[in-house]
Amino acid sequence: MSAFLDALLDSTLDDCIRGVPPGSGPVRVGDVAAMGWRPDNGSMALPVLTLDEGAFAANRDLMLAYARRHGVALAPHAKTPMAPQIAAGLVAAGAWGATVANIQQAAVLLRAGVTRLILANEIGGRAGGEHLGALLAAHPDAELHAFADSPAAVDALAVAARRAGTGPLSVLVEVGTGRAGARDGAAAEAVIAAVLGHGDLLVPGGVATYEGAAAVADPDATAARIAALLDLTAETFARLRSLAPRRPLLLTAGGSSFFDLVVERLAPLAAADGNAVTVLRSGAILFHDHGVYERALSALDGRRGFTCGDARAADFRPALRLWADVLSRPEPGLAICGFGMRDASFDQGLPVPLRVHRDGAPLPAAPDAGGMRVARLNDQHAFLDVPPGHPLAVGDVVEFGISHPCTCLDRWRVLFGLDADGRVRSAYRTVFG
Repeated sequence: MSAFLDALLDSTLDDCIRGVPPGSGPVRVGDVAAMGWRPDNGSMALPVLTLDEGAFAANRDLMLAYARRHGVALAPHAKTPMAPQIAAGLVAAGAWGATVANIQQAAVLLRAGVTRLILANEIGGRAGGEHLGALLAAHPDAELHAFADSPAAVDALAVAARRAGTGPLSVLVEVGTGRAGARDGAAAEAVIAAVLGHGDLLVPGGVATYEGAAAVADPDATAARIAALLDLTAETFARLRSLAPRRPLLLTAGGSSFFDLVVERLAPLAAADGNAVTVLRSGAILFHDHGVYERALSALDGRRGFTCGDARAADFRPALRLWADVLSRPEPGLAICGFGMRDASFDQGLPVPLRVHRDGAPLPAAPDAGGMRVARLNDQHAFLDVPPGHPLAVGDVVEFGISHPCTCLDRWRVLFGLDADGRVRSAYRTVFG
């Protein structure tokens, strides 16, 4: 374990952190299991965000099994939780490495001892190159593969390599649509030429893309757009291989719920090459949700894309929960709960009420929150539509599922892990910067 992770476990939590009971003395992160906290019985300050550790471990193991079955590797995108403990744990469990979106995220993971990284984004210009170079100079053992989609982006990476002085930097030629990425073969050729033109500073590391950016409302159009993008990825790989016949290369994509299409198209290409690895970057799927990912994985099963023995995409389990108490019942059909836009994602769907708890147990008369829905959010308030006759009362605790893990987790400095009995057994510090 790195000194940075040791320091995180030795750091303390107090009542400035959401979830920690007011008046609690400083509690070491590594000691939270001894506190006996749980979110359903009033022993924690609400709102609080929790991780079902059993569900998360099952999702991790299922995704790793899928990767092994199809001969691909997994570098989960760390931007979802930005929790060094979680990223290091995924690598220890068998992940090839991790993915980051920017230099700050790379710095966090390198300090946590995660040294094999895909920097899945361009870094900007010379200033970005200087910053990345300084980071790599401080971590000479890092194996970092960085995206570039233009000669200008390649030039910035050459600045980084020169500043680092630790040897050639691996460049992934990014092709894309809808977001960043070279748009056609000529643009990709220009990137390859720029990499080769920087002599000993840069080396071709492979080809990268992000198929999620090709998605549109129509499923058939989405499939066609992704197929065209993966064709361009394959063509770029063939061109790169002809110019670097002995280099080990990466083919990386799959940062979305369309990773099955990536595996179908790119994994055979890497296998036939014999000196290439297909790396999936899917990260949010490990957390799953009750909204956008639930719908996406249903669609994945609909096209029979998740093939891993008898498992289906439906076997992934939502692992995140948001807990809040009822503050007010001002009208018969309305309840106000104590969370809002500062606590939950809302960009791809509002939170979903799952269960009602009273005094630490499911409410016998209505344990499944049936008929309730979140109608809207303010900064600190959730407006729940409540069906007639529902016994929901002030002080009850409502357990919510969320939609879109990425934009929920970044609202929290600490994520509390729950055991199978609903007790806190872990605390994960997030480092979003």
